[in-house]
Amino acid sequence: MPHIIVKIVGQSEENKKIIAAALTDTLSKTLGISDDFISLSIEDVLKENWVEDVYKPEIIGKPNNLYKTPGYDPL
Repeated sequence: MPHIIVKIVGQSEENKKIIAAALTDTLSKTLGISDDFISLSIEDVLKENWVEDVYKPEIIGKPNNLYKTPGYDPL
């Protein structure tokens, strides 16, 4: 029963629904499970808080959990 957490800057509610549907569909197909077993939350992050709230603790701080590294370095 996977739970997806997306942290994102400045997206509309419409885009969030599109993102949620696409990620849910991809995970359901990849794992071969019903989307009934998948939950997903989207957390809005202010752009000026990205480094402290996401980049340092989630990207730099958890390298063993990172399966796609970003192509930027804000530090």
